Amino acid sequence: MNGLIRFITSINVFIYRVSGGRLGNRLGKQSVLLLPTIGRKSGKRHVTTVSFYRDGNSYLVVASNWGKENHPGWFYNLVEQPRTTIQVGANTIQVEARQAQGEEYQRLWQLVTQQNEQYVRYQRRMKRRIPIVILTPEE
Repeated sequence: MNGLIRFITSINVFIYRVSGGRLGNRLGKQSVLLLPTIGRKSGKRHVTTVSFYRDGNSYLVVASNWGKENHPGWFYNLVEQPRTTIQVGANTIQVEARQAQGEEYQRLWQLVTQQNEQYVRYQRRMKRRIPIVILTPEE
């Protein structure tokens, strides 16, 4: 993530937290959530804002990394430690993360790209397949 994006994200996380999710929960037309992860190398806690989509009671996040050829750091961190607590607006929700695969991936790719065509443009110029991560609330 370049410096400007990192700076804007940190400000958005701060505003989101201070306002209890009333502010900072949108990025343009997209709804965003706070996604905390533990660094797989550093062991440090990181929080970022990520656009999300819904599929039933699950939250979908797309590891597009702004169209870069590598996955975002939060993706690798979730693979290593899939349990986390997201904040969606004022609500905090315990979730477990997993990658969409196979036919499920295809169905969810259609769902997210209908809501954000930017992912299609990113995918066309990349060699990697953009992962879709399903965040399923724990009961």
